[in-house]
Amino acid sequence: MNKILLLSTLTSAALFAVAPVVKPAQERTFSQSQFMPDMSAIVDFSYVNHSISDADLQHLSIPGVTEGFYGSHDHGGNSESTYNANNGFNLNYVELVLSSNVDPYFSVDAVFHFSPEGVEVEEGYFTTTALENGFRIRGGKLLSEFGRINQQHHHFWDFGNAPLVNEAFFGTQGINELGMQLQWVAPTPMYLMLGAEALQGTNEAMFGNAQISDPNSPDPEDPTILGEEITAPSLFVGYVKSSFDVGSTTILPGLSLAQGSSRLDHFEDAEHANAFAGDSSVYGADLTVKHFFNSYSFLSWQSEWIMRNMDGTGYHNDAGTLQGSPLEKEQAGYYAQLVYAYDQNWRFGVRYDSIYLNDLTLDGISQTVVDPEAANPVSTSEDFDRYSVMSEYHLSEFSRIRLEYNHNTALYSEDGDRQNLDTVMLQFNLSIGAHAAHDF
Repeated sequence: MNKILLLSTLTSAALFAVAPVVKPAQERTFSQSQFMPDMSAIVDFSYVNHSISDADLQHLSIPGVTEGFYGSHDHGGNSESTYNANNGFNLNYVELVLSSNVDPYFSVDAVFHFSPEGVEVEEGYFTTTALENGFRIRGGKLLSEFGRINQQHHHFWDFGNAPLVNEAFFGTQGINELGMQLQWVAPTPMYLMLGAEALQGTNEAMFGNAQISDPNSPDPEDPTILGEEITAPSLFVGYVKSSFDVGSTTILPGLSLAQGSSRLDHFEDAEHANAFAGDSSVYGADLTVKHFFNSYSFLSWQSEWIMRNMDGTGYHNDAGTLQGSPLEKEQAGYYAQLVYAYDQNWRFGVRYDSIYLNDLTLDGISQTVVDPEAANPVSTSEDFDRYSVMSEYHLSEFSRIRLEYNHNTALYSEDGDRQNLDTVMLQFNLSIGAHAAHDF
C-alpha cells in the first residue's frame, strides 16, 4: 500500500503539480539541428600490478560485508567485475554516449558500456525540459543520485576505483536502476534541491528482488521460495542537496536515504553457499568543498559516510541441508579525499577509505567473529582500510594519464587471514566527440 501511495504521489506530481506550460512558438528553443544527437566515445585502458596473483584475488573478500571483491561475479544472469581488476593490461571499458533534445519538452541520453564481459546499456533515460516551478522528471535506466559519487561515471572519478564503502555496499556499478526520478529546486537564495526516486530494486550487492529458490527442493520445476514475493519497484531513494559559495570556496553538502527489499542469492557460490531475504536501509551524508586559486588551480575535499542496516533471514546450504536464522547487519564506512590541481595539466590526490563498523546479530545473539568455522575467525571489531595516492597529467581536456598506488588492508582469505594488497596502476582515459559537461 505504501508503494502504491508513493507511486501515486510521483505520478500526480508529474501530471498535475508540475505540468508543462506550452510556450509560444517564438520562445521555444527547439531547432532542426538538434535532430543530430551529440556523440562521444570514451576509452579507459590501464596497466596494473597487484602484489597478489589473479587466481588468489578471486577468493578474497571483506568478511561479513561482501564476497568476491575482485574478479567477475555472476548472479541471476548479470556479470560484472571491478575496474582495474587483473594483473597486466585491462580494457576497463569503451563508453559510447548519445544525447539530444527530442523536442521542447524532453531530452534523451543513452550510455552504452562495452567491456570484455559484454555490452550493456549503462544508462538510457529521458529528462523533462519544460516543467516550471523548479521541477524536473527523469525516467529510464539511470544512476541514482544517492550521495556524491554514485551519480558520476567512472571517467569523472579522481581515482581508478570506487571508494571501498561504495563498492562493498552497492557493487562496481553502484545503484544503477530502472525507475523514475523527481527533483525540485527550491526558490531559495542558495541552491537547494530535493529529490525522490522509485527504482526497480535489482541491485545485486545490496537489494535485489528476484525470487530465491531452495536449492534442495525435490522438484526443481516447482521449488520452495524463500522469503515473501517482492513486487517491483522495491527500492526508494530520497535526498536533499545544497550548494553555496564563501568567497572563492564552493561548499556542497548532501543527505541521502535508500530503503528497499533485499533478495541476495549466492547459493551457487562454491566457497560459501548462502542467501539473504529481508529489508535494507541505507543512510548517507556527503560533503564537497572546492577552493579555487585561479581558473585552473584548486584544492578539493570530497567525503562520504554511508551506513546500512539489513534485517531478515540468512540461509546457509551446508552439505545439502538448508539452515535459516534471523540475521541483522549494521555496517558503516566512509572515504575522504583531497585533490590539488596545480595548473591546467597536473593534479595530485590522496584518499583514505574505511569500513569501521561491522556488527552482526545472528539468531538474536551479537557475534564477536564473522565466521566461527573459519581457520582464523575474523573479529567483527576489525577495521577494513585502504590508502591511495595518485598523480595525473591532462594533456588536454580529452586525454588523461594517471599513476596511482593503493595499499588495501580490507581483504581476507577464505581461512580468515588478512591479505594486504599493494597495487600500482597506470591508467589512460581518452575521449572523442561532443560530450556534455559534467556536474560541478
